[in-house]
Amino acid sequence: SNGNFLSGIPAWTNHYESWAAAKGLGSKVGAFVTGSANMIAYTGLPRSIALIIMGVFVASFAGTSLDTSTRLQRYFISELFTGKNGKTNIFQNRYFSTFLVIATAMLLAFNTGADGKGALKLWPLFGTINQILATLALLVISIYLKKKGGLKWLIIAIPSVLLAIVSLWACVLNHKNFWAQQNYLLLIVNIVLIVLAIAIIVEGVIRIYKIK
Repeated sequence: SNGNFLSGIPAWTNHYESWAAAKGLGSKVGAFVTGSANMIAYTGLPRSIALIIMGVFVASFAGTSLDTSTRLQRYFISELFTGKNGKTNIFQNRYFSTFLVIATAMLLAFNTGADGKGALKLWPLFGTINQILATLALLVISIYLKKKGGLKWLIIAIPSVLLAIVSLWACVLNHKNFWAQQNYLLLIVNIVLIVLAIAIIVEGVIRIYKIK
């Protein structure tokens, strides 16, 4: 703060002195980097070196996350548009599918201007999407345990049902809010999300039921 090094309660008070002070991605990342560097500095490593380490760590995390998400999206597109009888098409071309992923991501990110904050429009859906993915993971584990025999699969299946109900209810509440805000982008994406979530849950239940 003003060129002075703060730690402990003074650092916390300075960062959270108001909502405005703690607002924004830069402030949040800065708090993470600075706080982590302060912890590392207690081991005897110079704080300046600790700041560099944490800065590289954050940059590497962002870079690898971007790389992983791009690869996964390319795989999804390739599998989603696989031709009949496994015939290949242009979507199986890794260069075209990668270009499609990057182009659509850029279109979303820069649709509000050069600041690249357009992708933040989807942020309100992050929570429900994350929990639906968790539901899918629990359903897959439930299917695996059901195939192993016994009733141990219920230990995972029951929480997955509860999580599915809560996640879908959250989607419905979100939909009401998006409708009131006339946020048509999130309305469309949320409808797709609800349909996919129901399809995933129904498919999971059918597969579990068919296992003897």
